[in-house]
Amino acid sequence: VVRRRLLQRYEHQPFISCLAGFYSCRWKRYQRERTEPGKCCCNMRECMFFPLLVAAFCFSLVFLYTWGEGKNDYNGFDWYNYGNLGFWFLWSLVILIVAAVLFAYTSLLLVLAMCLLAEGQQLYLHWSHKIGTFLVLAFTISSLFALSILWRDHRKTVRLSFQVTAPYLHIGAIAIMVLLSWPVALHAVRADKKVIQVVIVGPYLAILLFLFLIPLGMYSPCIREKGTLGPKPALIGHRGAPMLAPENTEMSFLKTIEHGGDGLETDVTISYDGVPFLMHDDTLRRTTNIHEVYPNETGKAASLFSWDSLQKLNAGTWFLKNKPFLGMGSLSKADQNQAMNQSIYTLSGFLRLADSHNKLVIFDLYRPPEKHPYRNLWIRKILDVILKESKIKRHLVLWLHNSVRSFVQSVAPGFQHTMGRKAPIEDLLKHNIVKLNLVYTDMSSEDIRKYAEANITTNFYVVNEPWLYSLAWCSGAHSVTTNAVHLLKDLSQPLFLMTPKQYNIMWILTDLTSAFLISLIFAL
Repeated sequence: VVRRRLLQRYEHQPFISCLAGFYSCRWKRYQRERTEPGKCCCNMRECMFFPLLVAAFCFSLVFLYTWGEGKNDYNGFDWYNYGNLGFWFLWSLVILIVAAVLFAYTSLLLVLAMCLLAEGQQLYLHWSHKIGTFLVLAFTISSLFALSILWRDHRKTVRLSFQVTAPYLHIGAIAIMVLLSWPVALHAVRADKKVIQVVIVGPYLAILLFLFLIPLGMYSPCIREKGTLGPKPALIGHRGAPMLAPENTEMSFLKTIEHGGDGLETDVTISYDGVPFLMHDDTLRRTTNIHEVYPNETGKAASLFSWDSLQKLNAGTWFLKNKPFLGMGSLSKADQNQAMNQSIYTLSGFLRLADSHNKLVIFDLYRPPEKHPYRNLWIRKILDVILKESKIKRHLVLWLHNSVRSFVQSVAPGFQHTMGRKAPIEDLLKHNIVKLNLVYTDMSSEDIRKYAEANITTNFYVVNEPWLYSLAWCSGAHSVTTNAVHLLKDLSQPLFLMTPKQYNIMWILTDLTSAFLISLIFAL
């Protein structure tokens, strides 16, 4: 019997050696110390440092979740950096990888620490890991602070994400508490004083009770009774289908139509000789080859070029070179050839295309700069293109520009007038507003319902991720503007959709199962 026990102990040593080796760089048995019953698991300095490791884990988890849920806006983040740095790079992907690596690193250290505690070994974190922990803390805290200052709307995105992920985050938190019950119970049993047992078990049980009851305060529009879900929101292509073709080009709008989009969104400016054309940026640097054709005029405003000059530019090669969206995939040879031959698109051509396919149109209008010949005639010029050149059916036009709305209503009755911000219903009805075009961070199921009761529909932009589209669907949105028509069109029902009964069953089963497992672990 003694020989068997010695053999078992010997065979168990390699496992402990690996744990201590990776955590402490103490690979030899004589370098390690066991924790005696009733004694602390480490010396005073290590006791002070262990909370820092836990904090690094928590902050890295928060940062990973926060940045991961911001994927909807990665493209805007990357183009913001392009504007400041002057070259294109997928910085959003780099940050996501770094966040995942930091979380994996701190998670591994915590798992090693828990296993060492369970084996009765004293903790000693190697100095290199201590430096790594400090670096993780510094990076994640500074990154979260920078996000809160430079990207304030991102906090709203995270809050929205909780409305669909909270039930599943709850299950994950309960699972972690079940895993933690093992070392907590072990150290509570080893403690030789009641006070120490209370200090160990008390906070654990308090957190567990909080997690058991937190679903009472959860709200998600995707937890609803059967038959109460509204129709699927219509899809409006944001500058067409910019994940499949160069933005604001004929190819991009054709791709939106091909994939079943219900409307088209674009941006309109006017050339120096009075031709309205499609361009989002102030300059032509990002979406054309101006650096090749007019290398000395890359910083010149797009509206200060004549239409003849604009026609000489290629509006598609940049798309193949930069691949502006994360995970956009590769294009077929035919699509590559088509993209390479795209040119700047006119408003007239855009409207004729939409009219021929009976698609809604919505556009941002950019007033020409000072000393532009059409500085004070730009609205009339655009209305001439809409009413006389393209002759698009007026009910297809969602008129968004607000400064001359009364004039537009008088000369072009029949447009669907759209407001770009929330306002009292009385004011909206007074100005004949039938639709709101709001940034997705303003999404509120209560406001959507309130406006719908007054026959005012809501459109949210820019919604690219399936979870965010699912939330808009559950909240009752009428339509969304998106870069990903081809992805969202295939969604047959909202993600995370469940009835209150299904959620209650999931919640109660999770709590009961975890309570049983934790009780079993403490009893054994």
